[in-house]
Order: sequence, then C-alpha cells, then structure tokens
Amino acid sequence: MIWVLVRKLLRDIWLAWIVVATLLFLFQILWARITMRVTTQILAAFERAGVSRDLIMQILLNQNANGQSNEFLGQMIQAIVGGENIELDKASDFMSVAYMHPLVLSILGIWAIGRAANAIAGEIDRGTMELLLAQPIRRLQIISAHLVVDVVVFPTLALAMWVGTYFGTLWMGLQDSDTPRQHVDPLIYLPALMCVWMLLFAVSGVTMAISSLVRGRGYVWGTAVTLFLLMFFINIFGQMWPEVLEPLRPITVHYHYQPQVMIQNPLWYKLGSVWGHLAYLGGVGAAGYGFAAWWFCRRDLPAPL
Repeated sequence: MIWVLVRKLLRDIWLAWIVVATLLFLFQILWARITMRVTTQILAAFERAGVSRDLIMQILLNQNANGQSNEFLGQMIQAIVGGENIELDKASDFMSVAYMHPLVLSILGIWAIGRAANAIAGEIDRGTMELLLAQPIRRLQIISAHLVVDVVVFPTLALAMWVGTYFGTLWMGLQDSDTPRQHVDPLIYLPALMCVWMLLFAVSGVTMAISSLVRGRGYVWGTAVTLFLLMFFINIFGQMWPEVLEPLRPITVHYHYQPQVMIQNPLWYKLGSVWGHLAYLGGVGAAGYGFAAWWFCRRDLPAPL
C-alpha cells in the first residue's frame, strides 16, 4: 500500500516538481551569464585600463588588506556570497555563489516547507486525512511514503542545479577558456549537490515535525518560514558581529550548508568538518521525521471542520 501512496504523491506534485527544477536550472544558466560577463569582460576591461582586480574589490566592498570588508553593506554581501575566501574575480568561485544565492535558498526552502506542510497538517486541514486512514495503511506508512518521495525528489532538484551549471558554463564558453582564472570545470560542483540534498532534507524534516503537531497548514507555513528566516539572518549577521551571534550560528542549518568548501577544495572528502556539516543536516532531517512519525502515531486527529 505504501508504494501506491508514493505514486499518488508523486502524481500530485509532478507539475510543481518540474516548475521548481526548471527555475533552479534557469537560474544557473543566468548566473553563468553573469559570471562570464563579470570575470571575462568587465574585470578584463578594467585591467586593460590599468585598474587592478584588488583595487576593484577594495572599491566595491571596501575591503582591507586581509580581504575583509569594513562597512555594513560590504560585510553583508561578503557574508552572503561565502566570506573572504571567495575570489569574485575567479570564475569558478563566482559561479559557486549561485549555490549560496538567497533566491536559490528561497526556492529550495519554499519547496521543502510546502511539501512537508501539506504532508500531515495539509491533509487534516482539507479533511482528507480521515479518508486516507480509512484505507488499509498505517500512520507510520504515511510518514514513510513522504520520506520516500523526498528521497526521490530532492536529488533530482539538486541535479537540475548542476545540469544548469554544466550547460550554462558550456554555453558561455567558461569551460573552454584558456585563462586559468576564467576557466570553470563543472565537475567540481558535483560534490556540492550533497549539501543541497541535505539542506532540503533538514528543512523538510523540521517542517514535518511542525506539521505533525498542528492541524492547519497556514500555521505550519508561518512557523517554518519564520524559523528558517531567523536562522538565515543569525548566520549572516553572526559573521558580521561574531562577538554577539557567533555562538548561535552552529544551531542554524544555513551555517552547516557549505557547498563552496567542497567546490574549492579537491580534497574535500578528507576534511572532517565537511562530513560533520553534512551529518548535522542529515541528523536534523532524520530527527524531524522521527519526531513526526512518533507524534503522528500517538495523536488524536481532530474532526474535519
């Protein structure tokens, strides 16, 4: 019965699934265009005019000699794109910003929250949960079916991002560039897909736990969006005011979402911190699903209004 439910859930989301995958794909194409324009045309034109790349970064972000920005706006931009370790004049680094961009994180977050909000609270809110439980299926199987759907869908969304990276950099000529700082190898972005997958799983797990507690999907949406926005801002502002917010950053999922480390370092798999971040995201998702299964199996379902 669980596989029947899985097929039904996949049929219900196929259109939204395609739309989200297409948006992620197209954004990577767009960012490849921006990367080509900035790194191979704009910066090259400045260099021909005698303006060094270091001077450009100092002017744009008001950076000091250590590559750190000295003003609020510059610090915020630097925090969003990945910190002072990202060289914006290097095409592969600039392209990696597409995996950290707030728009990409918003698309991924909205998908994961929407799926999980509809899983339990949405069914109760629509009055269809009783009809579903009238079938020969246990409550635990319902949660398991949603987990299987996530296992199927999340990797495809991450893969859509990489396919966009591949075709975007190919179309813009970044793969064929003979200049090292303007060359992009799309294969180095493949390991980062694990970060995307684990972030989706963490957001979905936490939202699933919230969904198991209430009956209204609107409440789930409001609570989850507020929670993850708060996490995002703690992670961003924690890099600007470490003396105040740094202790809170490790509890946010965005702190552990670090695809750029895996993109920049060919030996990323030897870094214990990388596996620690992935384990944290996976653990949060598993804990959320575990709590949702435990609570949903023991709670009383309210009568449909």
